Amino acid sequence: MRRAIALAVENVRSGRGGPFAAVVVRGDEVLGEGTNLVVFTNDPSAHAEVLAVRAACSKLKHFQLSGCEIYTSCEPCPMCLGLIYWSRPDKVYYATTAEDAAAISFDDLRIYREFQSPPVARSIHMVQMLRDEGLAAFRAWQEKPDKIAY
Repeated sequence: MRRAIALAVENVRSGRGGPFAAVVVRGDEVLGEGTNLVVFTNDPSAHAEVLAVRAACSKLKHFQLSGCEIYTSCEPCPMCLGLIYWSRPDKVYYATTAEDAAAISFDDLRIYREFQSPPVARSIHMVQMLRDEGLAAFRAWQEKPDKIAY
């Protein structure tokens, strides 16, 4: 955890990004590290957890992190929390809370509220279209004999 906190502080001081960092470990081995680089890279997905998980999965040559732990300087945002569930680490440790982040203008509450709203009531308009045609991809997946479930 101290490594994640140190990376977060250095990230702010370097001017590269926000006050967030994450480290993925398995046992005593660091598999991946990441810091928030959203503004630096003009990539809204460049959150610390995303970059750390990508690095760890690349090193492991696998899309899941079973047997691993994630140390993150702040409680994960909704995007990162989804990523964490998809990557399946054994445990996540965090230092600061979502409330702490909201106090310095990193407020995820709006996103959580949007998730609870039906698509037609969200602030970003969501319109379903071509469902029947879109189901062709799902049928192809169901018929694929060598698919890898995730």
